[in-house]
Amino acid sequence: MMEFDFSQVAGPDRYKLMAASITPRPIAWITSLSPQGARNAAPYSFFAMISAEPPLLAIGLMRRPDGTYKDSAANILETGEFVVNLVAEHDAQAMNLTCIDAPPGEDEIALAGIETAPSTAIAPPRIATAPVSMECRLYNSMDAGQSTIVLGEVLRFHIQDRFIDTQKLHVDTLAMGLIARMHGAGWYTRSTDLLQMARPSWADR
Repeated sequence: MMEFDFSQVAGPDRYKLMAASITPRPIAWITSLSPQGARNAAPYSFFAMISAEPPLLAIGLMRRPDGTYKDSAANILETGEFVVNLVAEHDAQAMNLTCIDAPPGEDEIALAGIETAPSTAIAPPRIATAPVSMECRLYNSMDAGQSTIVLGEVLRFHIQDRFIDTQKLHVDTLAMGLIARMHGAGWYTRSTDLLQMARPSWADR
């Protein structure tokens, strides 16, 4: 088995090895506002749920080569508010457009023609077509090398009516048609080929 000593591997090569192996990765399509009210939307696949009590999401936001914050990170750190929208396949092209290397302050929401809806607890808008949107408040953050890691506490959880049984809180996950990030340049995956295994019980062994 090939072994890499990451202390001897350049950053871009570590990224290549990890991002091509740790898949699929859900996409946090983040909407945020600057302190002056400028809108921003951008997708991030260094993203995971890490706790339900409190309800926390973790997102890794890479900085620019010169070390400065990109708009999403700057907005989150300055305002403490952001929305994580999940990405359905019907939004894939718009999502992809929002990861363009636009100049700072550019409104990617307008650029991609994205329909928004108001949030209820925070200022940044939600993406109206997203199957799920989570209004978040900054819980904690840390800089780590060329990345900024933010923890967001979910204040409001929005899900389109057709995807949930409100009595049982059963979510029709497959019907949402979510896509996730894969390897290399521009590869994504659909959640259509599944397997199921029951969690084992020690008492039933």
